[in-house]
Amino acid sequence: MIRSIPLFTSLALMCMSLTSLEPSKESSNSTGLLARNEAPHIVRVTDTQLILVNGSTYLYSVDTPEGEGLISTKPTVEQLLQQLKSAPAGRKYRVAGIDGVEKKSGLLDEGDHVQVVFKDEILQSYELVFERRALGGRLWTEREEMTVDILGDLVLYFTAGQRSSGASVSIDFPRGVEVTMENTSVNVIGRGDVKLKDLKSQSIGKVGSRYSYDKVGEVVVSGTVAEGMKVTFKNLDLRPLNGFDLKLTVADVKLQNAGEYQFSSYYSTREPERLNSAGTLGETTWIKAVNTVTDFKRVLQVGIPYHEIEGLYSDVDFHWSSRDTGKEVELLHSEDNGSSWKPAQAILDLQKGTGKISGLSPQKLHLFRLSVKSGPKKGLSNPVSFFSGKKDIKEFGVTGKGAGDDTDKINEAITYLAKLGGGTLLISPGEYHVRTVQMKSNVWLYLEKGATIMALKGADAPEMTWFSDKKYRSGLSPTDLGPYLDPENYLTKQDVGHTYFQNTMFFGERLDNVKVIGNGRITGNGNLVTSDRVMNNTPDNRADKMFTFKLCTHIEIGGVYRQEDVWYDEDSDEPYYIGKDGEKDFNTENMLDIDQGGHFVLLATGSDHLYVHNTYFARHNTSNVRDIYDFMACNDVVATNIYSKVSSDDVVKLGSDCSLGFTRPVSGYLVRNLIGDTNCNLFQIGSETADDIQDVHVDNMYVLGANKAGFSISTNDGAQVKDIHLNCGHTGTIHSRSKMLRARSPFFISISNRARILGAEAGRYKFDENGTEHDELLIKNVNIGKVENILINGVDISEVYGGSSHSKVRWKAYDGNQNRATPILAGYKLPNTNVVEGGLDFTLPNGKHTGYIENIVFDDVHVLVKGGNPASDSENIPAELGVGQYNVSNLKVLPSYGLWARHVKGLRIIGCTFNYENRDNRPALYLDDVVGAEILNSSAVWSRDSENLIKSRNSSAITIDNIHYYRDFWGNSPKKLSDINQRKGFK
Repeated sequence: MIRSIPLFTSLALMCMSLTSLEPSKESSNSTGLLARNEAPHIVRVTDTQLILVNGSTYLYSVDTPEGEGLISTKPTVEQLLQQLKSAPAGRKYRVAGIDGVEKKSGLLDEGDHVQVVFKDEILQSYELVFERRALGGRLWTEREEMTVDILGDLVLYFTAGQRSSGASVSIDFPRGVEVTMENTSVNVIGRGDVKLKDLKSQSIGKVGSRYSYDKVGEVVVSGTVAEGMKVTFKNLDLRPLNGFDLKLTVADVKLQNAGEYQFSSYYSTREPERLNSAGTLGETTWIKAVNTVTDFKRVLQVGIPYHEIEGLYSDVDFHWSSRDTGKEVELLHSEDNGSSWKPAQAILDLQKGTGKISGLSPQKLHLFRLSVKSGPKKGLSNPVSFFSGKKDIKEFGVTGKGAGDDTDKINEAITYLAKLGGGTLLISPGEYHVRTVQMKSNVWLYLEKGATIMALKGADAPEMTWFSDKKYRSGLSPTDLGPYLDPENYLTKQDVGHTYFQNTMFFGERLDNVKVIGNGRITGNGNLVTSDRVMNNTPDNRADKMFTFKLCTHIEIGGVYRQEDVWYDEDSDEPYYIGKDGEKDFNTENMLDIDQGGHFVLLATGSDHLYVHNTYFARHNTSNVRDIYDFMACNDVVATNIYSKVSSDDVVKLGSDCSLGFTRPVSGYLVRNLIGDTNCNLFQIGSETADDIQDVHVDNMYVLGANKAGFSISTNDGAQVKDIHLNCGHTGTIHSRSKMLRARSPFFISISNRARILGAEAGRYKFDENGTEHDELLIKNVNIGKVENILINGVDISEVYGGSSHSKVRWKAYDGNQNRATPILAGYKLPNTNVVEGGLDFTLPNGKHTGYIENIVFDDVHVLVKGGNPASDSENIPAELGVGQYNVSNLKVLPSYGLWARHVKGLRIIGCTFNYENRDNRPALYLDDVVGAEILNSSAVWSRDSENLIKSRNSSAITIDNIHYYRDFWGNSPKKLSDINQRKGFK
């Protein structure tokens, strides 16, 4: 059964916001009926007929029942009227049925008419005719004009009107534009720019064997420069919608003649049926070639941390490409919005095409343009704008009195600054209420002290999608096949919080150079949801994120800059800045205050070059917060001076998921001065690990409480996680030893094989593991991931129990009832076929049966646990971490008190100590399937009731040297472990 498309939910209509800056050209007939450029349902207009699209697609809202997403793309009355240009004065359009009676709503039918009416008189009537076609796509250019005979990049964007796998897209270029496999690059749905010749070899990300794609797409270039060229892409997976579908960049284009150059496009779908778009209206666009300078622009500060340095709001740098402007060139300046212009005192370098002006009068809108006096480029350039200061939000009619809804006015202000080419919006003291703020490139928000932005209910709805996500929204039980039933459905590979992006307080997609800075406050105000069951709420209560940035670059969130490091004072329970001479400066009024952030304070996905800093979480309110900074598939991230009073989930977390419709590797993290209390992990890699993660450095970490782990690394979905360093000085000088207090497990480094990636296959198996019966999923076609090259240095650990103040007590002293665990290294091993009912019927692609943690070093780490366990606990054999099991709690009581390691290759323990407060009758260290270990220059307490100080099982190549122990309690009868004891239990 095909449902009708609901009003305003066509995917084509969803894409309109992407094209608001493109030139608008309407289609009309001789009688003047006009179709907007944004008219995906209209094919063409004749003198007597209006030809419309009729087809089908899949489209799901979060409320659509499973299996009911097949819809008709035939338009409704309302949609059609929206796609017609406003009628001339006194006239109006109305729709009449075949019986002549006006239709005000509902689907249109063959034989209906659109009538042009003047004072109830029908002036013209157009019969509606339907063609089996795909909804019209959108094609637009980055620039409306280019300068004749000047080299420049020509950038085109295309978005299909409806989603499909196996899609084809053709783009026709006008005469005079040469497109080659070498000079043109493409970015397909956000996967990254590659030359056309390299598209066939571009990575499709991590996938299992049941995924139907083995390449991003195919491309063919045909035609000639003299007659016009065509670029055709085939077999594209356009089911995900990540802003524009294609970005084409043709390098070094030189247009020879003035005039208009037309570009046109069309596309075809494969599912749910084969349809072609019409190639009209919005699928056509133009660039105008002119003789004057067209790319005069203001040089923006991009990727530079916000500092209020001299000249930030009074100096402007310029650049343009035209070099043959001659010597008679002036920079013209206007301070009255272009009504009058006068020459500016500026420094121009005509050879380089650069200019600079300084000392502009403050708090004014300045316009600039070049005046070329003679030669082929004679004339005026395009104008550029600059506001010399912070533009106060109150100039846009916002009072700041905390009454009503300020969303539209704030969005209006952001749009205004974006049209100026960027600027800073000042959120001056006051209280502002918002639903969803639409961020834009090059616009910075500055929150002054005393300014508070508060979330309202009624944020933007979660986006419509080609798939349904209902097979997996929260939690992953060891027997839930939902995420694996459709190997192509990327929505079911991560929880609902990661899957949707638009249900947020601040939203940005495909943006560059965005900042939210200052020392004001941002609060979810109890209106951002933390639950995985958020989609069960009423539609006005489905926002679960504060900041959401998708496929963005150069993002900064933080307080007023200070170069000092932040650390923590136990006596005052407050952070402080470390002064030059080590003095404690408790004035943290420069920090950006954030509280009640919902499921995520920040969800950044597929975004690069991020800087978060000087933020104080939960100063004003400790409720309604889950994850703080969540970086999914992001690269080049700096996080420093982060203090979280309390949260219910990870404070800094990085991983990689499938929410973009593809996976993306992760690298380049510098995390410094991370302090906080959490019901989960203070720092975590995982649990979403759909692609590789490497090059992560954390220095100066202070765990105040963690009900899971202080420092957690997991690979669950087949990723390789490597080169992770704690307290090694890679972010700068180590000012303090890292500390961990009240963490259930100080370290939890683990491997499982959950394989939440495209193309994964799971089966349900029953097997016996060390006398325990299992009935759970095993992954059949995705290799077990790997964790390697981990260096942990200079950490002091005590109060090892789950003591987070998330329980509302800050902090409850240990009373024997809180959860506690040993530092953990847990690789993963599949069950042997002989213990599986019916045997294992698969072999993983690489043939490996065990995933090892490799090359891990603990250097100068000191562990003081609570202790008190009986000797019988040393016989425990924790279960392997199966599908959906990546938590400390899954391992239950460990058989050692100081460190437990299983499935590890290359373990080094150097200069470490292991101690307990209460006599613990387990070994200090337990090595299970450890191959190659060195335990050097370390000390531990050895209970008299424990047979071993260091116990091993199925381990080999163990070296022990210069190990001292104390009997029962630290300091009691110190002895060096003898050679005979070194060898006991080892092979």
